[in-house]
Amino acid sequence: MVFIDHLHREVEIPYPPKRIISLVPSQTELLFFLGLSDRVVGITKFCVHPPEWFTSLPKIGGTKNFRFDVIDQLRPDLIIGNKEENYLAGISVLQAKYPVWMTDVSSYQEALQMIVSVGALTDKEQQAASLRNEIEARFQKLSLKTPRRVLYLIWRQPWMAAGKGTFIDSMLSKIGLVNVLEETRYPTLSEAQLQQLQPELIYLSSEPYPFQQEHIRELQTVVPKAEVTLVDGELFSWYGSRMLLAPDYFASLTN
Repeated sequence: MVFIDHLHREVEIPYPPKRIISLVPSQTELLFFLGLSDRVVGITKFCVHPPEWFTSLPKIGGTKNFRFDVIDQLRPDLIIGNKEENYLAGISVLQAKYPVWMTDVSSYQEALQMIVSVGALTDKEQQAASLRNEIEARFQKLSLKTPRRVLYLIWRQPWMAAGKGTFIDSMLSKIGLVNVLEETRYPTLSEAQLQQLQPELIYLSSEPYPFQQEHIRELQTVVPKAEVTLVDGELFSWYGSRMLLAPDYFASLTN
């Protein structure tokens, strides 16, 4: 069968696929949730959820450093990747050999569409539709936070933040917060720029940079008027079945 991926490419796969490799941690967890334990044969070294797959399935390298020899040994009939999280050169090599279906997720709605698309791709339409509906129901019950100005940092040395056009920005908006950044993607910022932005809140993500309490103290000297908080990066940036857990977590954050 032929499917259209998020990059508007036609991808022909044997349907349903029986030997799937996932190149993205959040999408790996989604495949598990959809009940594909008997069909996923390879994941990345960063696919830590679910733990039973992390400890048992072959690792094909990282999201931006594939081990092509391992992939060849696994003989996939479908590889699922992502435009942002994977690297173009590696994806191009894989596309020459295998069906590679790519996602491109930068908003809440695109994440829901991705879930439905993966369900169709893997013959799990009913499970995917149920998941989408449950995510929507849980987010609808979420009370919006006071619309405070927030800066969401993902890296240090240099400081790097989530700007417009990112899934993180979409999540911030979904809970009522206002991203102080007008730039798109993930701009780097100087300490002077941090001060000029005048955020009321600064969220320090648990990934990809492992922010700790010491970094809260560091930022409080730079932007003393901001409230600085460590947050769970997975629940702000993982699109897929982990979105089920996000509303309760967002509700637990201080307004």
